[in-house]
Amino acid sequence: MKSHSPMKTLATASLALLMSLPAANTAVAEDSAGYAGKPRTLLWSNRDIEYVDTSEYAKEPPYVVGFSNASISNIWRVGMLHSIQQAAADNSDLIEKLIITDANDDPSKQVSDIQDLLQRDVDILIVSAAQSEALDPVVTRAMRSGVPVVMVDRRVTSDNFISFVTASDHALGRFEAQWMAETLGGKGNVVMLGGIAGASPAEIRIAVAKQVFAEFPDINVIDLQYTDWSPAKGKQVMAALIQKYGKDIHGVWSDSGLQGSGALEAFVEAGWEDGSIPPITCSDLNGCVKQAVEHDVKAINFDYPPAMGGASVNVALDVLAGKPVPKQYEVNAQISITEGDETESVKADIWMEDYARLDRPNDLILSTGLGPDYDPTTFNADYPK
Repeated sequence: MKSHSPMKTLATASLALLMSLPAANTAVAEDSAGYAGKPRTLLWSNRDIEYVDTSEYAKEPPYVVGFSNASISNIWRVGMLHSIQQAAADNSDLIEKLIITDANDDPSKQVSDIQDLLQRDVDILIVSAAQSEALDPVVTRAMRSGVPVVMVDRRVTSDNFISFVTASDHALGRFEAQWMAETLGGKGNVVMLGGIAGASPAEIRIAVAKQVFAEFPDINVIDLQYTDWSPAKGKQVMAALIQKYGKDIHGVWSDSGLQGSGALEAFVEAGWEDGSIPPITCSDLNGCVKQAVEHDVKAINFDYPPAMGGASVNVALDVLAGKPVPKQYEVNAQISITEGDETESVKADIWMEDYARLDRPNDLILSTGLGPDYDPTTFNADYPK
């Protein structure tokens, strides 16, 4: 395995200049070797790290925690749910009950779910919003009623919550777009595959990626399609784009490995030979990085770890203990790139060939924080119900 020092050196130097963050804001450990320092988006940020005084919410345990989930409609969200369940099991001395609802990606149902959780006298709400704007009013009402809210993965449009646990959609979108533009030598046609329309991670990633591409006058975004973070829909959408544009597609910017894996399948089934498939961007899903390695595709993987689910439980417990918490809590992420395909601006923490689990299924999420033997089909956590 080869790893690279420039990013690590910068992270170490930056860390020496910063005050250490509270224990609740430490990075989530990675399952594989690679970058393991503080989240770089915090170390390099030019914004102040805002902390929220939560002393008004302090109370004695045990607690009733409500988790309003947008859905478990893809394997990434299953991993995030498992991370939350494991964190609740690990803190069963503090948590009396974890109540979980699933909105099946329906914003109206999620509003009802949250209203139901409030009627069940939860001490705190963890919310992953199906749609940012649609969920804002009910989250705001929860906060005004005195129930603190921690957002995870997907936030609401306003700042009416205590903390947002994420892994920086801005960094993911920018890093992947910068790598793509430089890999193409600053010119070529790119298709963009987004997640769910209206979901904050998808919209943020698309917006910042477009900003990067705009810096390269000869990079043309010739199409943008949403894929609902579905491998099957990603494959269907990519197949249609291949039929429409053919060899005029020079790069595929995908904001997740979920649709990225489907896109690679579409190229293979369309008869593109190994080494001829355009460069692609991935995130988290083994199927995307595994196929990139197997089919000799230039690729970058910027993790957006579902381990943020477990981190949100720890932040929620800090809120109920009255400890200050960051307004935006960013878990760690690392970068893997196919060997030899680093660019001037984007370096690898680990080669993708070393990060891909060639012996494991395509639907494995690599950054759950649940250990190298994690299997979503057999996972079970004895959390308080």
